[in-house]
Amino acid sequence: MAEREIAAIVLAAGEATRMKSDTPKVLHPIAGRPMIGHVLDALAALPADRVIVVVGPGMDDVVEAVAPAETVLQEAPLGTGHAVLSAREALAGFTGDVLVLFGADPLITPKTLRAMVAARRTAPEPAIVALGMRPADPALYGRLIVSADGLLENIVEARDATAGEQAVTLCNAGAMAVDGALLFGLLDRVGNDNAKGEYYLTDIVAIARADGLRCAVVEGAADELIGIDSHAGLAAAEALVQDRLRAKAMAGGVTLLDPPTVTLSYDTAFGRDVVVEPHVVFGAGVRVGNGVRIRAFSHLEGATLADGAAVGPFARLRPGAEVGVDARVGNFVEVKNAVIEAGAKVNHLTYIGDARVGAGANVGAGTITCNYDGFTKSHTDIGAGAFIGSNTALVAPVKVGDGAVVGAGSVITGDVAADALALTRAPQTTRAGWAARLRAAKGKRGKG
Repeated sequence: MAEREIAAIVLAAGEATRMKSDTPKVLHPIAGRPMIGHVLDALAALPADRVIVVVGPGMDDVVEAVAPAETVLQEAPLGTGHAVLSAREALAGFTGDVLVLFGADPLITPKTLRAMVAARRTAPEPAIVALGMRPADPALYGRLIVSADGLLENIVEARDATAGEQAVTLCNAGAMAVDGALLFGLLDRVGNDNAKGEYYLTDIVAIARADGLRCAVVEGAADELIGIDSHAGLAAAEALVQDRLRAKAMAGGVTLLDPPTVTLSYDTAFGRDVVVEPHVVFGAGVRVGNGVRIRAFSHLEGATLADGAAVGPFARLRPGAEVGVDARVGNFVEVKNAVIEAGAKVNHLTYIGDARVGAGANVGAGTITCNYDGFTKSHTDIGAGAFIGSNTALVAPVKVGDGAVVGAGSVITGDVAADALALTRAPQTTRAGWAARLRAAKGKRGKG
């Protein structure tokens, strides 16, 4: 595909009116990423030489989300054809292939885009290649009317289709590949004599055919071409993307013990021989090394797990968590912006935040790093081979030296030297017979 440049116009000016949301439709996330990000990722894999995103007024958040892609403004919502015309100046003089895509079609794949471009370049080159699909329920989709020789003759909107046209199962998926030398000239001739008073991109097919130009169809899989304009559609797309991500993970050597219960992010990265137990959620930015086991009901986000690490069950790794080689993070443990070095163990009911736990150290159940004083975050440093007794509070900033021992139930506010013992528990007081006397006194009063 190197012989001719590819430009892409991504339509993203639509509001989320039918979704009843203040967030622009294309920014609703799928697998932890705005849906338009999936479209841009497919274009990067094509690859496209230029990408122009059409936005509406006040959509600064969309402009920011698609950077560094170029953006142009559609001043008023006058239809898909008008939206594409907004990119005229940006593509002045461009004569390569132009892909027109929708930012709310996040499941389209690079394979499908390549097929569209290949069809545009197959002699005798068609002026327009429309993307078609055969959905289970075609009722709301425009129909692609194809001649006996396989050429695309027209695209008919569902509400305008005759009974015969409604019987056609090949539907318009929306995307097109168009000759860049012809695109804007065709759009200039599109009218708005329709119920909505809008300029429809689909009308360029009839105009091109009237000029004697060839138009063609590439058929794609229906499950990658569903547009999203509702929360139900968003959920359906999420399910399809999750299926793709799980399949990719398992093909790469990951064992998912109960695949449908595992939620992945678009960028989850796994090594080999990883085992993921049921009901694990991966947020964005998780990197997992070889031979790692992630036990059930754990939640990970922005975390890195080195080879041989084990996490969970019921563990939470927040952004900045780094779990070292063969380290252990156990049940009901939360780690945030902290390093658990090689072989260290934090096994039970513990919070480690803004800290380092040195290699081979052992942190007892119920320990917390008190990292925030209401104004600033401070660091806790636990040395290699140190032992922190259960129910210890380490008040940052504080350092526990290599090999040191902190007695259970302590509140540590000062540094502990290497190999030292530190404890702050009060002396134990024992009163012989006190419990028996209490029971006797309570018994005399009877049951209330």
